[in-house]
Amino acid sequence: MELPVNQFKRNLAAGRPQIGLWMSLWAHQVVEAAAPAGFDWLLLDTEHSPNDPHLVQAQLMAARGIDGRCGSHPVVRPAWNDLVLIKRTLDIGAQTLLLPYVQTAEEAAAAVAATRFPPDGVRGVASSTRAAGYGWIKDYLNRANAEICVLVQTETRQALDNLDAICKVDGVDGVFIGPNDLAADMGHRGDIPHPEVQSAIADAIRRIRAHGKAPGILVGEADGQRMLDAGALFVAVGSDLGLLRMGAGALAAKFGRKPF
Repeated sequence: MELPVNQFKRNLAAGRPQIGLWMSLWAHQVVEAAAPAGFDWLLLDTEHSPNDPHLVQAQLMAARGIDGRCGSHPVVRPAWNDLVLIKRTLDIGAQTLLLPYVQTAEEAAAAVAATRFPPDGVRGVASSTRAAGYGWIKDYLNRANAEICVLVQTETRQALDNLDAICKVDGVDGVFIGPNDLAADMGHRGDIPHPEVQSAIADAIRRIRAHGKAPGILVGEADGQRMLDAGALFVAVGSDLGLLRMGAGALAAKFGRKPF
């Protein structure tokens, strides 16, 4: 049994844009239904979603698609940049993590260390986990580090002040800009289109690319291409909940019904 190759990580390193869908609903059937749609990656959220490790494990399986082949790469967001949460997420088979609220180079370094087995980091060593193929993947402990992709979120003014230092941390593959939190921290809560917020986002993307790292962001469909044109490399262009809400509203409207 072979260790899965993290093609998402390789695509980012090669500068190939990756289009994603945000999965806020925690049912694995929703992930399985979305997996064959053609998205390069699906974000499995546990920060703003009532998602637990056993549910995420089912979602990781479902991300491969109904036939096990026509799926999307799963990116898991733990609830916090926490050693234990990261360990548990990796052990159930995630290879790419999006770690929230990273504000300093020290926090970024801690995130990377939590994903690496010693002596390269502090990840707890276990060789019979799902990530290790329950023991069937040959030499997993010595090969796993190379396939882990670490994405850190910058979503405050402090994080942007420290962005260059964060990008210099070895092992950080990409930096995700959290537009909602950033807008709120800049005094423009709920107003992502505000010129100051948009200017900060554009500047962050340029700085991240200048350091050879991959910039990422979550936007609506209308702004997806604009973010790609600005240099973002992994862009989520919608969410499962958003698609459900918009689809439900549009269908009801066809029959003369309005939102309550």
